[in-house]
Amino acid sequence: MGVIGFPGAELALDPGLSWAERAYIRCLGVPINGLRIRLRRVLPATRGSYRRILDAGCGPGVFTMELAKRHPAAVVVGIDIDPGSVARAAEIARRAGIRNCRFQVGDVTALQFRDEFDLVVSVDNLEHIDDDVGALVNLCQALRSGGRLVLHTPNYYRRWLLLGRRVNFAVPGHARPGYHAEELQRKLSQAGFAGVETRATYGILETFTNNISYLITKAERRNKGVYALVVPLLLGVSYLGKFSQPRWGAGLLATASRP
Repeated sequence: MGVIGFPGAELALDPGLSWAERAYIRCLGVPINGLRIRLRRVLPATRGSYRRILDAGCGPGVFTMELAKRHPAAVVVGIDIDPGSVARAAEIARRAGIRNCRFQVGDVTALQFRDEFDLVVSVDNLEHIDDDVGALVNLCQALRSGGRLVLHTPNYYRRWLLLGRRVNFAVPGHARPGYHAEELQRKLSQAGFAGVETRATYGILETFTNNISYLITKAERRNKGVYALVVPLLLGVSYLGKFSQPRWGAGLLATASRP
């Protein structure tokens, strides 16, 4: 099930891409360094047995499809506010033969799900939402009692290159640059979650390569040709960072459960 290769290689089946883009993705997987870092850091936290999984804010569907491949006995639902992203992800999953996931238009701030999922995953979405506590309440209500939340956000601070800390990137569409660990823990508890734990992601090597990515693209997919040239090196260096266990980093991974 799925395209054999690096994570996100299914995106090579996107009919809207050129043949060169499809060939590039088929060889390297999804060519977004930050997304690959998050895949390595987040997916291990989803180990377990689940019947229904929600990917809240699925974007291009890379996490949704990876979850579906890792949990073949589960039904995985990816929701996103952008109808174009939803339609494209659904078509890619169909072409890839990933039959245990589906996609639908949905807004995390207005979810209608109640007591439906054993696992909810949300990756780098909360920082886009003004009423973040309200969105967390919706995610909590979407879970069955005892269900698990795996949440990733940017940290409020990051290291710039290898030097001192600075406030995280001002990315278009962000309501805030990120979260302090204590702040995120408090908001999760306020939303009704129990057993809240947080840990750092993006170690030194991962942050360094992510900073280089930002310098090139400005998080707006600029300079695609230059980025395509350096991505293989960035992916290789950042992969080495997977072996680190940062005490402090540019990302935060939170896990919690619904009582």
